[in-house]
Amino acid sequence: MKANAALSHTQIDAMITKRIIPCLDVRAGKVTKGIAFQGNIDVGDPVGMARFYYEGGADELVFYDITASNERRDIMIEVVSAVAGEIFIPFSVGGGLRTLDDMRRVLLAGAEKVSIDSGAVRNPQLIAEGAKAFGSQCVVLSMQVKCVPTSDHIPSGYEIYIDGGRRPMGLDAIQWAERGVELGAGEIVVNSIDQDGTKAGYELKLTKAIADRVPVPVIASGGAGNPQHLRDVFVKSNADAAIVASITHYGEFAIGHIKRYLEGAGVPVRNTW
Repeated sequence: MKANAALSHTQIDAMITKRIIPCLDVRAGKVTKGIAFQGNIDVGDPVGMARFYYEGGADELVFYDITASNERRDIMIEVVSAVAGEIFIPFSVGGGLRTLDDMRRVLLAGAEKVSIDSGAVRNPQLIAEGAKAFGSQCVVLSMQVKCVPTSDHIPSGYEIYIDGGRRPMGLDAIQWAERGVELGAGEIVVNSIDQDGTKAGYELKLTKAIADRVPVPVIASGGAGNPQHLRDVFVKSNADAAIVASITHYGEFAIGHIKRYLEGAGVPVRNTW
């Protein structure tokens, strides 16, 4: 599918910069972080952290209400609105979005994009409905993915999970990414459950497999531990953007530091210093 796109990833990479996207996983109104979607601890206030990242040079921001889907409740719209009022960069919001009206409320609260995950697996037409109503550029398909033994149902060895990594769906991740794009998703977030919070590096094989098969931007998520990990996922896996959390939440690396490293390594980034 990638080969049939108007421009190859190599051509696109020569023209656009790679994006660094801090992720705010929010639970009970606080930013939280765990490992492999478990053992979460609170690390800060989402509004203050959003402002900090905006001022520090983040290219975009993503906000996930991480328990909304599993708890079958609506997203915390008041927090979304408060964060949107503090930043002037693209802002993607996900968690508990099950209907077109849910998407509309998030966009009206100030988000530029909606990130749909568990709700899209349960109702794939939600992707098509969102793309038709708001445009594909507003619809991000986020995928929770775990490495499993290959089978007839999971030929790639990567399975889709939902509800915060709690429920396996018997759905192949690469096939789901392709179907999501066919339905209208404008971006794909590849969130590796196995790598999440480990700081051992992104899931390069999975990210590349999806980036090579879909003609839309692919965002790597889960595993960043140092700037070289971002360089690797951009260069080795053709990711268009990378989500960061642990390495920036705890002050190990600033966004500007990561960008200077990437620039020195020949990776095109938006200069913010």
